[in-house]
Amino acid sequence: MSNRDIISEDISRRIDALTARSSLTRGQIIEDALAHGRSLAWHEKWVAGVQEGLDEAERGEFASEAEIAAVLTKYGPA
Repeated sequence: MSNRDIISEDISRRIDALTARSSLTRGQIIEDALAHGRSLAWHEKWVAGVQEGLDEAERGEFASEAEIAAVLTKYGPA
């Protein structure tokens, strides 16, 4: 019996889509979910966010020095 026999078709398709869009294997996605409690929805959102960042970088959209300074001031040491 394989994992595909145990996991519903919908979940299996979602895992396959994640493996196609990331460098993770089916086993890594399933292991991470079981070991760290990360849902499939969390993985989908994470992969989409990474892809969005890569797309922005390819378009040359980077944070300005003023935006970086604002974040460092907000979260940096007081």
